[in-house]
Amino acid sequence: MELGCGSGVFLERAAAATGCRIVALDLAVELLARARDKLAKMDCVDFSCGNAERLPFSDQVFDVVYGSSILHHLDLDAALSEIYRVLRPGGRLVFAEPNLLNPQIVLTFVLLPRRWVRMSPNEMAFTRFRARRALEAVGFVEVGSEPYDFLHPIVPAALVGFVARLSHFLERVPLLREIAGSQIIRARRP
Repeated sequence: MELGCGSGVFLERAAAATGCRIVALDLAVELLARARDKLAKMDCVDFSCGNAERLPFSDQVFDVVYGSSILHHLDLDAALSEIYRVLRPGGRLVFAEPNLLNPQIVLTFVLLPRRWVRMSPNEMAFTRFRARRALEAVGFVEVGSEPYDFLHPIVPAALVGFVARLSHFLERVPLLREIAGSQIIRARRP
């Protein structure tokens, strides 16, 4: 299941790359409609409108739950409990999320008024340490979270290659990597 599929950007790639049956879930009907239109020719995707904090699925039905920049929009503990519930034993979760240790993320999520950055009142990035504690509290094992990515969306196209190479280098520098812009979160249900 892709949690928070939005308009289907990552969903399209996952469906094409894996050929797996994927349930795409989002709370926004209009985004689901866009995703459905985008993937109309792919018969391996089912669409579902629902709340990630109260998933509309039976227990233990998914092998994998993944998403990109969705958990920070939710009550983290509630969403992780629901993900745990719907994963089969041995099932895995993988999410990419903003890293609250990144200076630009701190500025956006903590220091600037929310109306300036068009953020909802409850939206909040978190650190990989917070993610680890929350995952372990729910019962996940093999929990891991790694900071990555210094490539910011406003980098001019002509500089993307250079910044991407620099980013790969910076991701390997101890301590400096902790302030990368994103984090990849992984865990397994025992």
